[in-house]
Amino acid sequence: MINLINNTESKSVSKYTVARIKPLTAKVGILGVGHHTYWNQFNGLWEKLIEKMDIFESRVAACRVETVSFGISDSAEKAAEILPQIKNAGLDLLFIDMLTYATSSTIANIFREVNIPMVMVALQPAKAMDYENASTFIQLLNDDICAVPEFMNVALRFGKNVPPLIMGTLHDDIEADEMVKEYCQIAKVLHSLKTARIGQMGHVLEAMLDMHTDPTLLNATFGCHIVQTEPDDILQHYQLAKEEEVLKYEEQITSFFDTPDPKSDPITEKLKHSDLRVAARVGVALDAFIKEKKLDGLAYYYEGKEGSEVRQVVTNFIVGNSLLTGGGFPMCGEMDLKTCIAMMIMDRLEMGGSFAEFHPVDFKEGFVLVGHDGPHHINIAEGKPVIRSLKKYHGKPGSGASVEFKIKSGPITMLAVCQKADGSFKFIIAEGESKDGPIPPTGNTNTRGYFAPDVKTFLTRWFREAPTHHFALGIGHRAETIRQIGEFLGVETVIIPTE
Repeated sequence: MINLINNTESKSVSKYTVARIKPLTAKVGILGVGHHTYWNQFNGLWEKLIEKMDIFESRVAACRVETVSFGISDSAEKAAEILPQIKNAGLDLLFIDMLTYATSSTIANIFREVNIPMVMVALQPAKAMDYENASTFIQLLNDDICAVPEFMNVALRFGKNVPPLIMGTLHDDIEADEMVKEYCQIAKVLHSLKTARIGQMGHVLEAMLDMHTDPTLLNATFGCHIVQTEPDDILQHYQLAKEEEVLKYEEQITSFFDTPDPKSDPITEKLKHSDLRVAARVGVALDAFIKEKKLDGLAYYYEGKEGSEVRQVVTNFIVGNSLLTGGGFPMCGEMDLKTCIAMMIMDRLEMGGSFAEFHPVDFKEGFVLVGHDGPHHINIAEGKPVIRSLKKYHGKPGSGASVEFKIKSGPITMLAVCQKADGSFKFIIAEGESKDGPIPPTGNTNTRGYFAPDVKTFLTRWFREAPTHHFALGIGHRAETIRQIGEFLGVETVIIPTE
């Protein structure tokens, strides 16, 4: 059963938010580097560098990740000793703490043998040296950037990605602290992707050729395992749902969502009790199905025979999947596995991640409606989300309860995962703004998306990158973070320019 948390922080969001179903986690390594010659030359320098490393490790641990310290590599021999420890640690990301100058032999074999994302860290303890009273000891204690070019050149010569760099001071450096948090969050994304079990149920909506995806390529690129599932797997849980579970789920729905009267769209109705009943029972079935299959996400589409019980079930996922998506379990309609990945990336960055596509353009005010029917990330809704009964789902069979809301006003980011002729994946990313204003009362989610330099130029640029028509929509401007994730994964990434 989905857990709802009472939200008292803001009156502009819904009364409840959905609690995360599974906590985010990652395993992050910290390797210090130094130069062994210094230890006998400068008494106490080793101890001071250990203190620096301990402070940095505490910063990383504060980001709610598991940390593993490998001490200081100060020679080629020490690197060879540490190498198997790093390889066997099951890391999602490795910070290389540039404690002082170090020869590149302290990292060379680690660059060569370890195939996980690495980030170099050069955080000196002093904002500036006291030049009048400086010493070689103090200089070495603050020599964090000295070996950075040497290390980066060795990575390049080894044919490896040049690691990104966090540079600044160890104390009172907000920018550096935020970068540490950012990379720890990226580690959580990478951990989720490579450990995820994503269900695949049914088939792509007929004739949507941009949607077909090879599950083996997803496994190869992102690490996730695609679990083949059947509509009957959910149907059996629907048939076995207990009355008390269904009633409790009904109460959750009615406390969480608004159920207004219909407006201009003749296919909408005020939520009918029969639709509420089916949605609640399907929600109970989805929870049981996910637990049974040990899933972390689901991409689905199935129609079933007209008038059959299986059609009633598979066409009434919308309410349950919106609650699940809000809880960190991406549910992606039309069996779009690629967009399920995009939604998971955004969710792990704690920016939401709704299933979206482009709707009509408003050429008067210069925006495009961004939304979709089906699954959305409830926790990024502006105001209380709405449920309407629909007499029909446009372009698809079935009828029932459907979710409608706007995305929170403010900065937004979009991520499309598309596939090229050679089979490789491509990230297409754009940043814009969600602004308040009316949306169509159609029982589908929409938001008003404004993009620079103007909506027509933006859309032309987006379309020129040949995306799949679906994408994930999240709050905040996080294009550069997602670009870095793409780089770590070896995925080509394009950010749509705003000028």
